Parts: sequence; C-alpha cells; structure tokens
Amino acid sequence: MGRLVMKFGGTSVANIDRIRNVAQHVKREVDAGHDVAVVVSAMSGKTNELVAWASEASPLHDAREYDAIVASGELITAGLLAIVLQSLGIQARSWQGWQIPILTSDAHASARITGIDGGELIKRFKERKEVAVVAGFQGIHQPTGRVTTLGRGGSDTSAVAIAAAIRADRCDIYTDVDGVYTTDPRVVPKARRLEKVAFEEMLEMASQGAKVLQVRSVELGMVHNVPVFVRSSFDKPEDIDPHGTPPGTLICSEEEIMESQVVTGIAFSKDEAQISVRQIDDKPGVAAAIFGPLADASINVDMIVQNVSEDGKTTDLTFTVPASEYTRAKDTIAKAKDKIGYKAMDSATDVAKVSVIGIGMRSHAGVAAQAFKALSERNINIRAITTSEIKFSLLIDAAYTELAVRTLHTLYGLDQA
Repeated sequence: MGRLVMKFGGTSVANIDRIRNVAQHVKREVDAGHDVAVVVSAMSGKTNELVAWASEASPLHDAREYDAIVASGELITAGLLAIVLQSLGIQARSWQGWQIPILTSDAHASARITGIDGGELIKRFKERKEVAVVAGFQGIHQPTGRVTTLGRGGSDTSAVAIAAAIRADRCDIYTDVDGVYTTDPRVVPKARRLEKVAFEEMLEMASQGAKVLQVRSVELGMVHNVPVFVRSSFDKPEDIDPHGTPPGTLICSEEEIMESQVVTGIAFSKDEAQISVRQIDDKPGVAAAIFGPLADASINVDMIVQNVSEDGKTTDLTFTVPASEYTRAKDTIAKAKDKIGYKAMDSATDVAKVSVIGIGMRSHAGVAAQAFKALSERNINIRAITTSEIKFSLLIDAAYTELAVRTLHTLYGLDQA
C-alpha cells in the first residue's frame, strides 16, 4: 500500500463518460489499498471559453477577477468526479485550492506556490480513507485572500506540489499520450517511448518545446525528489495492475537510471522569433542596454549570439524571443535605440529551435559536431547555437524543422529497432 497523487488533464475529463473512466482508474488504486489524492484540470476547451468571456467583457480586465473566472473550470470537474466516485461507493470530497490551502504569490494568472499544508488530507486518509479530489491550477494569496491561478499547465504543478506536501510515493500524470517519447511521434513515426527520464533531461525537454509536462512541475519534482509517472488515461483501467510498475515514463533522479544513452531525446519549437541588432558600438554596458529593457518588460530572451567586427569597434547581437512576444520585443528595442546606439535592426519569424538533450553528453565529446556535419549534408543552415552541459540548441529556418528532427533522431540511434 502506498500514497498516490493522480492528475488528469483536460482531454481526460472532457465529458461525463471520460470522468467515469477517470473514476475507474481512481477506484482501481483505492481498491488496492492506496491513499489517493486526485488533481483535475478543467474539461477540455472550458478554460479557453472562460478566457474568451473575460476578454469579451473587457479587453483590459482586472487580473484578480480574471483569476476568479478561469479558476471556476477546475471546480466543476472536481465536483463532478467526486459525485461519480461517491456513486461507486468511494468516500470522496472535492477541494478548492484555497480550502487546502495552496498558498501562492500574488502574481495573478502566473502565481507561484509558496506553501501547502497537507495535514488535513493526510488526516482524512488515516481516519476515513477519503479520496481528495483537488481543483488544480489554483491557490490563494494571503493576506489578500484572493484566488490565484498558476498559468497554463498549472494543474501539473499543483499535482507535484501536493505530492510533496502529503509525502506521496508517486505522482501519476495521466494525459492523452502514454509517456514521454524520444521526439514527437507525429514528426518521427519511429520515435519510441522512454522508460525513464532524468529530471534534468525532462526539464530541458519541457522548456525546449516538448508539451508533455509543464516546466515548473518538473522543477518541483526535482527539488522535492517526487517520482513522476507520465501515463495514458485511455488505457483500460481494468487492464492495469495497481501493484506493478505502471505503463508510461518515469521521471526520476539521475541516480535511478542505471545506464543512459548519450542522447535521450530531440525537442523542437516553432514558437520562436529572431531579432538582430546591428552595428552597435562595442563598449561596456551595451548588452545591459539591450537586455535590461527586455527584462523590465518581462520578455524572456533565449539564444544570444554576439559577433564583433574585424576592427573591434562595432558588434552585432542576435537573440531569440517567443513568437508571441516578437512585436513587443521589437518595440522595446526601438524605444531604447538612443541608449543602445545601433544602426539597424533585422528580424525574422520563420525560424525554429531544435534541441538535442541527454545526460550522457557530460561524458562524451563531439556530440554537437556530429549534428553540425549531418545537417550540413542536408543543406540545413544553422543561424545560432547555444549549449549547456546536457543540451545544445540550434536555430534553423522553420521550413527545415521536420527534416532536421528526423535527421538527428536517426543520427543518435533513437529510431525504434
């Protein structure tokens, strides 16, 4: 017997039939003797509908009221699942984020969890064997007492945080895929499901374009060492052994992975835009003059490449930002032109970032060089490169994304045998 957190995303609870299917998954674990807390998202499409209503009411709306609106989607799912579980003879109750409470910062629509008291949930496990059905994605800021939300994908973060708070043995993230793959199977049909992925690798994969888990949920799992299983809610509940190893991918500490491949996976993102600031005087403070205003505007900068002219007097700076921030980033740089002192600014949105990730890179040389050679043979031009200890990322023309991903997937032996 153990203690589990089970998280179900929007597609898994999209209608009453799917909520009944989720209830059978929960019943399987309860019947096996486990203590269970369930974290649910809003039904598929509901959050978008609520966001659209808020925008229709007023394009410039109060962020606090926005959170009050969008947090309601999860409340409906939690209540419905609790009702279905009760109809199956299972002790269950729904919890809103503030009732636990899940304490957060006051950054509405993107709040960070500051603390969770899991005491009441644990008490009810022991006294009543009661299943807690928790509305994900939300919390409360004290002392204001206002409801907050954690940003897109925030239910994943809620689930891992609750798992840490109740000292769960595992946090199962049920989704519409059956695990983490070496890359997107829609792009590379030979992509294979990974049995285990290190937290650091998953953190890189999530931040570089893989959509399976929210980045902050992986960070929390790594900090609190909460094993996370990514698994499918569409597997038949009755076909799964609740005492065995679940089907899916385990996200765990590096020490639990006996032997790792050099490269674990290939992630990619087309949500990129490139900005180049040309002919800047090469002197101290130039980078701060560019990136300071972007930081003040809360625009996240990713890849940065600097080229110095032959005479050493001027420099070019190229960097990438999310495509959604492209216009705002250009405007921010243009407003700071006098302070920066650049001659011209070029930009492009037809770019993509391809990232090669693996903890095995730490002990293997020449991994990136192989990629450069393979891509050059395919006539794929690399616009920018960034590296870290377990990852390197390449900025290329968006038109070559799928070809690049397939080429690298085969190059590093990730195709299914």
